[in-house]
Amino acid sequence: MNDDWRADRVGSALRGENPAVLRRLDAGFAVIGDVQFLPGYSVLLADDPRVERLSDLPRPKRLAFLADMERLGEAVERVCRHTDPAFRRVNLEILGNTDGFLHAHVWPRFSWEPADLVGLPVWLYPRARWSDARFALGPRHDSLREAIGDELDRLRSTG
Repeated sequence: MNDDWRADRVGSALRGENPAVLRRLDAGFAVIGDVQFLPGYSVLLADDPRVERLSDLPRPKRLAFLADMERLGEAVERVCRHTDPAFRRVNLEILGNTDGFLHAHVWPRFSWEPADLVGLPVWLYPRARWSDARFALGPRHDSLREAIGDELDRLRSTG
């Protein structure tokens, strides 16, 4: 997979060149995360790369982004609950401390996580987890990608 799209995640999604895109939603793009040490990790990207924070959006678009975040969160929750009996919950986060464009993280959490980390923010996982090739997004995640995308479709059709 060519990594050039990573330099402009939103622009590449708008151009149809971001391979992590699961679905186009109302105010952004649902994408699967680059790392999958918590299987199902996904991100919602706002569909305008100039938007840095939620408050930059006009209220209707802001509410649409939050609705997309909720829908992606529910899709990840449904898929993870179905595929792993140790699934506990989904954490939704809008941080923006590293990447300068509006995005929301959707983190599934599991009871099999290390005892010293299971109740803490994902960001406290050791840095090695984030770069370990065992957890890098790849073809072995295709069924997970498909399941989350299908669940997003079902949620859209049931309103």
